Formats: sequence, C-alpha cells, structure tokens
Amino acid sequence: MRNRTRFLIPVLAAGLLSVACSGGGGAPTPTGPAEAPAAGGSGGDLPRNETLYTSGTQWGPPTNWNPLREWDSATGTKGLVYETLFMYDGNTDKFLPWLAEGGDWTGDLEYTLKLRKDVTWSDGKPFTADDVIFTFELGKFETVPYHPLWSWLRSADKVDDHTVKFTFTTANYQEWANHLYSRAIVPKHLWANRSEDEVMNGANEEPVGTGPYAYRSHDEDRMVWAKRGGWWATKALGKDVKPKYVVDIVNSTNEVAMGMLLQKDLDLGVNFLPGIGNLVKGDFGIKTYYDRPPYMLPATTAWLWLNTTKKPMDDKEFRKAVAYAIDTKRIIEGVYGNLVKVSDPTGLLPQWDKYIDKAVTSRLGFSYNPDKAKQLLADAGYKDRDGDGLVESPSGAKISLKLIVPAGWTDWMEAARVISSSAKAAGIDVEADFPDYNVLVDLRSSGKYDMVLNNDNGLANTPWLYYDYLFRLPVRKLQTTRNFGRYENKRAWELTRQLDQVRPEDLAGMKKITSELQKIQLDDMPVIPLWYNGLWSQTTDAVWTNWPTSGQGTPKYPPTMWRNWMEMGGTLMLTELQPASGR
Repeated sequence: MRNRTRFLIPVLAAGLLSVACSGGGGAPTPTGPAEAPAAGGSGGDLPRNETLYTSGTQWGPPTNWNPLREWDSATGTKGLVYETLFMYDGNTDKFLPWLAEGGDWTGDLEYTLKLRKDVTWSDGKPFTADDVIFTFELGKFETVPYHPLWSWLRSADKVDDHTVKFTFTTANYQEWANHLYSRAIVPKHLWANRSEDEVMNGANEEPVGTGPYAYRSHDEDRMVWAKRGGWWATKALGKDVKPKYVVDIVNSTNEVAMGMLLQKDLDLGVNFLPGIGNLVKGDFGIKTYYDRPPYMLPATTAWLWLNTTKKPMDDKEFRKAVAYAIDTKRIIEGVYGNLVKVSDPTGLLPQWDKYIDKAVTSRLGFSYNPDKAKQLLADAGYKDRDGDGLVESPSGAKISLKLIVPAGWTDWMEAARVISSSAKAAGIDVEADFPDYNVLVDLRSSGKYDMVLNNDNGLANTPWLYYDYLFRLPVRKLQTTRNFGRYENKRAWELTRQLDQVRPEDLAGMKKITSELQKIQLDDMPVIPLWYNGLWSQTTDAVWTNWPTSGQGTPKYPPTMWRNWMEMGGTLMLTELQPASGR
C-alpha cells in the first residue's frame, strides 16, 4: 500500500498549502517544474463529459496488462477488465457475489462454487468453470503469487459448466475467503498455452476480460480504458459504469496533481497530498471521504518493526519502553496535518474494531508517556552511566540504534525524525537513517537492521492476514513479506493457524483467538503500531458527482483506483457516479 506521493508542494491556492512533506512510493523522482498532462486520450481528444480522469496509482508508463502482476500492472487491469469471483466490502464486512453466484462449504474439506450464467469474455467467448479451474491451477507454478494455496488445496474439479468443487487437505476458511475475492479470473482459451515465464512476466498486451472496460490506448503519461457493451452485470445486477472512458494519468509531481484538481482537469486523485484538509475546508470544490480529520478512510497501519534478534530489541521491556517513548501525536499533527489518526494499541484497523478485546487493551495497551518509558528502562536495568542523557544496557554496553525508512519518502523521513527525538528524550539513542529503497528492502529482508517502518499489510476480509503478517513462522534466512522483526513465538503462530481454521461467520470463535493473540502482542510488544495511513482520495464534482463520502445519501464504497482495491468496491464506485448537471 505504498500509494503515497514523494514530492514537495509549493504554496498553492492563495497560501492555504504550505510547503509540506510527502510520502514515498519507490525511488524519488526529480521535483523540478513539470507540465500538466493534457486532457484527452492518445490519438485524439476524449469528450470531457464522458471521461473520468484519475491519477495517483501509476508511477511510470504502463508496461503490462497482466492481472497476476497485482503490484505493477496498468491501473484498472484488475477490476475494470479482469474480475474476481466475489467482491468484498470492508465497510460492511460483507461479500458480494460477482462472477460467482454463490458458494458454500459442502463438506468438511469441500467447497462448491456456483458461477453466473450468461457471462462472456470481451471476445465473445463464454465464461465457464474451465476458466476458474484453469486460473486456480496456474497457482501450481511456483512463481505465481498464490502458489502456497496448493499446499492445502488438493484439487479443483468441474461438476458442470457453472459449478466447481474445490477439495482441500486442510480447511483454512479465513484464507480461502480471501482468495475468493482476490483472484482475478483469466480466460483459459487465451492463456492455456503460455509458459510459466509468460504467465508471470508477459505483458498481456491485448487483455480480454469479463469486466466493463476494454483497452483503448496507452502512452508514456496515461492509460486509457473504454467502456464496452455487453457487460454481464448490467443485465444480471442492474449495474452500469457511468464514464465512457477512464484515463489514468501517470504521476509526475504533487504540484501537477494539485493543479489538475484545482483546475478540475482531474476528477479523482488517489495520492497523498499534504495540506488537502485546508482545501476541503475552503471553497475549492475538492472533497474527501470525511469532511473533517482524518478526511480519509483508514487503509493500512504504519508499524515500527524492531529486530528482535539484536540487542537490546530482544528484551520485551526495552521494546515496551520504545512504545511509550514515541510521541505519535506529533507525527499526526506535525507531519500529516491530521490526515491520519493514531492507531489502536493492537494496530487493528477501525474496520476490525469488533475483533479488539477492549479489556485487554485497557490493561496492556500503551500510549505516549515518556515518564513510563524511563521507568520501564530503569526497572529493567538500563541506566545513564556516563551522564550523556542516554541509557546504556544492563551490561554497560552503549546503545546506538538506527531507524531506517526509504530516502525520498519524505513523510516517513519526518516521522522517523520525530521517533528519533522522542526516543532520545526518553534516553534511547535512535538515529533516523535514509537508505535507498532497494537497499532498505535488502536490509529488512536479511535482518540486518535495528528498526524499520512498514505498512505493507492493509485492510482485508480477515484479521487472520494481519496476524499472519505479525507472527508467521518459521523465520527464514530472507523474510520478504512477513514477520520482519524475526519474532519467534510458537504459541502466537499456533493461534494464528487456529484462527485460519475458524469459519468467518463464527465471530465468537474468532474473537476468542484474537483476544489471546492481543495479549501476547501487547505483553511482548514485538512490533509497535503507530498510525493508520489513509486511503488517499480527493474528488471534484465538476464533471462527475455522487462520489462516496461519509455523508448521508452517498455511496459508501472506497473512492479509489488503487490496485487490489477495485474488488473491494472501486468498480462499484464507478456504477454510482452521476454526470454533473449541465454535462
């Protein structure tokens, strides 16, 4: 979830926006003057009143339309063209049957999926069970991201053209529910003869999907999708996407994105724009999901990972002291201007509030308290022996730690500086360090770091994914996506595995396990949740109205084009839009 901008914003809109820090999403881009991309599609102008312009997801020219490459395919590949079996609404915690008509566990280790009839691919071929089985069986290739599924999925078998039976060796209910709305289904008749390398690395330059849009054109600075006729959801569900064209503009700078929003050349901006709250409160025609702080829906948790294999981070009392030492409010107000909010001590997103055991957080939770941090250090034997204001370890060894965040991710750089100064005020020597992003990934994966910020795990249908991110075992030589702190707690991992095997409808069973996990988490403090990053989203009503907001009478879907959020309501957002009056 690294949809954050990376540049400095000059003063705009009569001084309402002051120079502010911005977030990183990869290697920094030069911040010199940039010309705003012209409206209209490559090969000719598009009618403005039929076109939705968006920006903030794509950081470079579109290079592939491969839905299995969920991290770098052209914006809209998954969602506008390729669709999933279900959609998931995080606001209501409900699944919406999509390409599937429904599905049920028809045995302890058997799930039966019923597909919609009369769904066709954009080339006119029928969508059938063969396509679903083929897509899941692509996971047998080791390089396909959902390959681990086949460690507990035994088979996917065709019952008839619109029924698939999945048989498992283990019923991981939580994880399976996630697959049901996460896997983009591809057409067997076009993909069947592709090699593993082509499946994962091929550009798929002529995408054929079941979704409401088809490829029209692309250029260095944009991706253009055109509405196609015959989308199945119009007849089956009464859904109709309103924009005839969707144009995703490649990000250039914050200045350009803000200028396009103010000039109404951009309808939906989905990048982090510091100071946007000032424009929302002013008369500039820019809206956010909330009309007051934090303005955005929460999307991810920003975590401070501590390398528990290194001293003194192997000491839970030291880790707790760090948690109490951090002045997160300074980050919320000073770095983000209240565009984010302080995390719950568990780190669980507000949408998962029902899984938080308030009795546990009341007893074991933490908040900024430098005196408490100092007391924890003193009680554990950490003392300032040389009078420099910084504690040494119980053995007398100097403590000098580095907190790494990527160079160019300026909001996180500023946050790291706040963490450093807060820690030092409590007697803990922490220095902020800003390596290149790729260097940081290598350090984090190999465990050659002290502390690191990360927010890779976001909203999903289940908190199981969240605890899998925190507690996954075994710790491997390279930890690339989970448990960056290399924390080893067999009980926590066993509970996480138990949670996976609780049916999603068994709320009491889930809460019983999440309560135990929260006790372990807050008692041992292997990782420190800090704040909720927002689902960055700014909209204008000049061309399209009825954007999702928290207000009465408006849709409640996520107002976004972020990758892997289209199946969580982004596509449905497009069906609720209305042309502005006079357009």
